[in-house]
Amino acid sequence: MAFIMNSFLSRMNRIKRRRRQRRVVIVAPLVLIVIGLAWSSIDLAARAQDARPRRSGAAAPRPTPTPVPNRRIVTTPGRTAPTPTPTPAQPRPPGEIAPIIGEPPPLPVLSPKPTPTPEGDDITDDAIIRVNTELVTLNVRVIDRNNRPIDNVRQNEFKVFEDGVLQPIESFSREEVPISYGLAVDTSQSLRFQLQSVIDAGKTIVNSNKPGDETFLAKFISSDRIETLQDFTSKNDLLIDQLDNLYVEGGQTAIVDAVYVIAEHVAEYKKGDDSDRRRRALIVITDGEDRASQYSQEKLFARLREEDVQIYLIGFVNELDKDSGFIRKSEREKAINLINKLATETGGRAFFPQSLAEIPQIANDIVRDMRTQYVLTYNPTNKARDGSFRAIKVAVDSSSSRDKRIALTRNGRLAAKEGPTPPKPAANSKAGAGARP
Repeated sequence: MAFIMNSFLSRMNRIKRRRRQRRVVIVAPLVLIVIGLAWSSIDLAARAQDARPRRSGAAAPRPTPTPVPNRRIVTTPGRTAPTPTPTPAQPRPPGEIAPIIGEPPPLPVLSPKPTPTPEGDDITDDAIIRVNTELVTLNVRVIDRNNRPIDNVRQNEFKVFEDGVLQPIESFSREEVPISYGLAVDTSQSLRFQLQSVIDAGKTIVNSNKPGDETFLAKFISSDRIETLQDFTSKNDLLIDQLDNLYVEGGQTAIVDAVYVIAEHVAEYKKGDDSDRRRRALIVITDGEDRASQYSQEKLFARLREEDVQIYLIGFVNELDKDSGFIRKSEREKAINLINKLATETGGRAFFPQSLAEIPQIANDIVRDMRTQYVLTYNPTNKARDGSFRAIKVAVDSSSSRDKRIALTRNGRLAAKEGPTPPKPAANSKAGAGARP
């Protein structure tokens, strides 16, 4: 019995030892795994701490990118300016604002043709400086219902109103006076089929010049290509030669800009000369499609109210119908509206030839209208120098025995403004008729 009990206890002890050994075999690897994971975590944390940049007392400033200077193209006489090669834009991360480099393009200016410097025009110490008065001069055209000119109106039959107030007429004349007019020709691609008609119309107008008349010839395409072909001259042969040299060119037509700078040049010609009694006008030959002007129409018409320049226009608009659409406004309609407004605002006239056979008669009508006019001056009763717009209307008395007579002139003026007049920016002159302004 004792032997059996000892054998049983011995067997149980062996079983217990085996179980303890098994536990050690199972638990030991688990402990090693846990220790390894803990050590890896500590090692990664230490490495991250070593890799983190150490801060000094002040934060290091970020490097500022060096700005690219705005390069301007400067041309010299007889040399063509190189065209810069554009650098392709690099994509920017979302939310980053691209820097604005350089200045906006300059406003359009008239590129002059060099003329000899006149002698004897220096201002001396004893020269007399004349100051313009408040008198307002109006070139008035009188027509009947059939648009025929009337040349027998007397001074007492005219009435001038400014903002609805009757104004006293200071002077009146109807004799022919010399005309200083500009002839501006659109030479863009849109007029390529009518160019010869444009040249013929210009020649008809120039050949009608009388002694004392002076003509200024310019062509225009885009805002940076408004060019003087021949400055004011009484020599018709010089003008004819330049008209024969016209050719069409590519570019985005800028009629508003062209009228702005060319009308200003006509208005400033011999301005302030007391002995000058010239009538000033501008004749524009174009299709009326404005594509890329920098000046707005509002600025153009505000400027024209300051100038006593009548504008006559010959509009070749028929070809514009080919590009019209169902939804967008017809280009032809927009061109007609612009041409009519230019004529109405300045007391001029617009023509829209339907065939080339009409060109000679249109040219003769323009010349006749420029010469068959009355010149009225009045001293405005409103002396306020506030720079405001003053509406002008001229009426002609009509009796029952006469047809209705219609007086046409500019529809208003801008009053003078107190304070010194700011100087105009200097024109960016380039030598040569083909230079860019």
